Amino acid sequence: MRVAEIKDKAIGPGEREDLEPGLGQALIRVRAAGVNGADPVQVAGFYPPPPEAGVPDDVPGMELAGELVESRSPVPRFKPGARVMAIVAGAAQAEYAVVEERQLMPVPDALDWSQAGGFPEVFATAYDALVGQAKLRSGQRLLVNGAGGGVGTAAVQLGRVLGADVTASVRNEKNRAAVEELGAHRALAPDEAYEHGPFDVVLELVGAPNLEPSVKALATWGTIVVIGVSAGHEGTLDLRRLMTKRGTVRASTLRYRTTEEKAVLARELEAHVLPLVADGRLRVPIEAEFPLAEVTAAYERFTAGGHVGKIVLRCD
Repeated sequence: MRVAEIKDKAIGPGEREDLEPGLGQALIRVRAAGVNGADPVQVAGFYPPPPEAGVPDDVPGMELAGELVESRSPVPRFKPGARVMAIVAGAAQAEYAVVEERQLMPVPDALDWSQAGGFPEVFATAYDALVGQAKLRSGQRLLVNGAGGGVGTAAVQLGRVLGADVTASVRNEKNRAAVEELGAHRALAPDEAYEHGPFDVVLELVGAPNLEPSVKALATWGTIVVIGVSAGHEGTLDLRRLMTKRGTVRASTLRYRTTEEKAVLARELEAHVLPLVADGRLRVPIEAEFPLAEVTAAYERFTAGGHVGKIVLRCD
């Protein structure tokens, strides 16, 4: 089967043996797989999949959508041919993938393959951060730092449907109108965005440079959730200011969670997020699609930045 392969810290097309699912697993014919911030980091030799996941560390990809070929679950939820999608620990960017069956979610009719392939990781990450970690409530103020990417656009939409006042920090001026169309009440340059605080929740997708100004802009009892560190992972934290505000700094990642944790999150998405996709209140903006054979170009487009929404590999 064809795969995206990491070799000598570079990404390109490759070939692998066909896969065979084990007990409790499903074989998926992948139709689309999203490119995420962790993927180029893995290509560079960092952030590998957890060893216990049993996936190769030289085939990246953490989300996919496709057709179920075979399920070896004792009690299968899906029949062969069903349209499914999932978060995985790795190896999503391939023609076929083996997934724990309980991590699968149905693909709503409203999503085409590219949208479905770009949905699981970003919406699961945004939902877990805003609802699971920060307990965002209606009427609160939310700041999304780095709102132009996949997780950022998902968080903006989720914040809006949850009833929050959403401020989006978007460095590229050309992308701000598109982020506002997705639901941000305002999309601004980073320095300007902080002026619209204090914020009950700050979702941090950029990294350490934003830590100090985010604490300053935090409301009393506010929460900062760090889920991205592309601009740096070491910063200065004013503990006295944080104490005065009774603030909280949390951090989260999905990749190293157990199968059980990912399965629970998948059920939460099915119950609370997929209905919002089905009725059109949430969508997956696609910046660009590339065939699997052009995976190098897809990664170059992703790392160039300045996009709104997802870069997706089509594995048809």
